[in-house]
Amino acid sequence: MADDEHEVIERQVGKGFEDRFDLDDAFSDGEDADYNLEFDSAAFRKHLAENPSWAGNNDREDDGETENSSARDHDTSISTFCLDGSSNSYSESRSSSSSLPPPTAEEQSDAQEVPQDFSDITLSEEPSANGHSSSHEDTQEGDAPLRHSSPPWDTSYPAVHIDVSRSPPSRVIMSTGAESNGKDHQEDEVVHSVSNASSSYLPAPSHDIPPLPSSPSSPLPQSLASPTIISQRRQTYSAGPSAFQRVMSQTRPHFLPPKNRQEDQKHMADWQAMMKQSRVAEEKRRKALQERRLARELKIEQSMYRWEKEIVTDWRAVYKNPNLRKLWWNGIPTKLRASMWQQAVGNALALSKDNYKSCLSRATRALSSGSFPAETLQVVEQDILSTLPTLHIFHPKTGPLYQDLRDMLCAWVVSRADEGLGYVHGTAKIAGMILLNMKPQQGFVVMRNLLERHCMRSLYGSVAAKDDVEAYYRIFDTLLADCMPKIYFNFKQHQISPGAYLPDWLIPLFLDHLPFEACARLWDVLLLEGDSFLFRTALAVLAVLEPRLFFPDRQELLDLLRGENKAALEVAKREGRLLDGAKYDIYGVDEETLWERIDSMEDWWKESTWRRLTQRELPDL
Repeated sequence: MADDEHEVIERQVGKGFEDRFDLDDAFSDGEDADYNLEFDSAAFRKHLAENPSWAGNNDREDDGETENSSARDHDTSISTFCLDGSSNSYSESRSSSSSLPPPTAEEQSDAQEVPQDFSDITLSEEPSANGHSSSHEDTQEGDAPLRHSSPPWDTSYPAVHIDVSRSPPSRVIMSTGAESNGKDHQEDEVVHSVSNASSSYLPAPSHDIPPLPSSPSSPLPQSLASPTIISQRRQTYSAGPSAFQRVMSQTRPHFLPPKNRQEDQKHMADWQAMMKQSRVAEEKRRKALQERRLARELKIEQSMYRWEKEIVTDWRAVYKNPNLRKLWWNGIPTKLRASMWQQAVGNALALSKDNYKSCLSRATRALSSGSFPAETLQVVEQDILSTLPTLHIFHPKTGPLYQDLRDMLCAWVVSRADEGLGYVHGTAKIAGMILLNMKPQQGFVVMRNLLERHCMRSLYGSVAAKDDVEAYYRIFDTLLADCMPKIYFNFKQHQISPGAYLPDWLIPLFLDHLPFEACARLWDVLLLEGDSFLFRTALAVLAVLEPRLFFPDRQELLDLLRGENKAALEVAKREGRLLDGAKYDIYGVDEETLWERIDSMEDWWKESTWRRLTQRELPDL
């Protein structure tokens, strides 16, 4: 093409054609500079190639279907392409119409130099290496002063780098202006090189299958077209009370008219003074209770001489001598507890001393071979975690008696397997209490004989023992109606049967709900008196909780019996009590209070009544 047929049109960014041009026709106003415009097919084609957005917009505004629009509708894109805003992305990929001349020799030579292999796909806002500038590039150059004058948190259009050679999760890399502000100087050269390389590796245009145009007429995904601006501002919270809490009255309910400010402040000060006095009184009560408990334990230890002389030699003398029986009820000395428990429980099953070793060896073989039930082992581990957590003796990682407790429970599971019975949740508490007082070989025999007593066997038995369990529930209902009729009728009104709370007390022998010191003394008497003392202790627990057992809601009653009353938990947290011990600690149930209720039943409780009820409900016993 001749040199006089070159294009002389100049365009400013964002303004279209420059005002200084001369058409030498009837529309000239005489004020323009002397610029000659020549209109021919080659000039139009070259100018449209440099500004692909014009052609795209014209295609969109055209109501009818032109040849260019029909060609774009049937466009079949190549597998990889460059969307970096360069002139190659649209002008060299768009198929020309039949009326346009074929490509020039210069364009054909450029197309022949392009290899066919490439791997990177980039969407960049940087200019291309061939010197052409797209509309997106022009817009950025025109808006550069505005972008630099904008606030530092302003987010520009994202730069996307798509690397086809990588795996799909890490193929797309996108960075906004806010994220790449500090990395632009380090990454611009890399992005330019990748963008230019991908632009130069575009394949030659084909008239049959035009490539996908990269003009703004082809919409981008929403996630790329509208980058999310992430606010870097962090919320701050005041450490003190809020504005509402400062004006809210804490001494009058919200549904009553507000108080005068001076009156409210006076009442608030009075309330704080009362709470302080209450905490001081509670602390004094605890100290006095601790002193009395220590004095009682000291008295028990001082009675060691009498124990060794009158009870150890013949423990059955306790049943004949009321004074010795009262001495037993006060508590067994710690040094004698193991031997006294063994003699009180007995050995009705006639187990040998080697019974624990044989059962443990069978359990070890089952564990090593994988035949031990996995579900049972999981239940055992969970039960160990909740066994006397305040003592930290049976903790799986730091507890010195953890392995002994686990071995005893696995051996107990094996011993019951012959009868077709499985593990019962709560057994770990009983085994742990026994291990605190004697060795595993002795404790295993004591535990097996203790759980073979009729009431405990019914609770730990299979479904076949359900009738016996229901019989014991009826016995307890009769005793409750006779001893505390108000609680009995309140439970009946709310349809709360003994089955809702009694198994949680009897299966672990109160170790979940009562303090450890109280349980140790209860076990001393329980092993001596038998099943009847279980129900006497359960009645004493209800007697201690009696002031709390008259809620109008059934769920509140059940939560209280489970040790999960919300109000009591809040009070315990406010007073700084530990909540990882016995569940009834939040109600103030301690050894002294419980034994006061047990001793108060001395005139009412009759062993003849217990025998009469068991004969009526359990005739086979």
